Amino acid sequence: MSKTYQAKPGEVAREWVLVDLDGVTLGRAATAIARILRGKNKPQFTPHVDTGDFVVVVNAAGVKLTGRKEEQKNYYSHSGFPGALKTTSAAEMREKKPEDLVFHAVWGMLPKGPLGRRLLKKLKVYAGAQHPHEAQQPKAVEIQA
Repeated sequence: MSKTYQAKPGEVAREWVLVDLDGVTLGRAATAIARILRGKNKPQFTPHVDTGDFVVVVNAAGVKLTGRKEEQKNYYSHSGFPGALKTTSAAEMREKKPEDLVFHAVWGMLPKGPLGRRLLKKLKVYAGAQHPHEAQQPKAVEIQA
């Protein structure tokens, strides 16, 4: 009888992955990025251990939203004080902070709790094509549009 392999936190090899989102649909990109961050694309995937890679996302401003989400999709934030609910449309967010479009979509697909927060720290999102992670030599990964 063979035993099930359980990855230990110290023995996981981390890589750096570069994802270009120019012209890619947001939801499809977010699922692919979440899989890489979680490590589900590796044979040593263990649900309770961070087995994923670092992900550098470039051209976040060029991500596509289907249908009428540009005008109709809203993002909410609340400070906790009465009457402090703030609403931002996807169009406004793309104009002011396009990185947050990708950030919120990926965060929605990761587990909530300490593990999910640790995974999210490995996500680096940039609106343009430039990024400061050249020294890590990230491998480019193609995401289907």
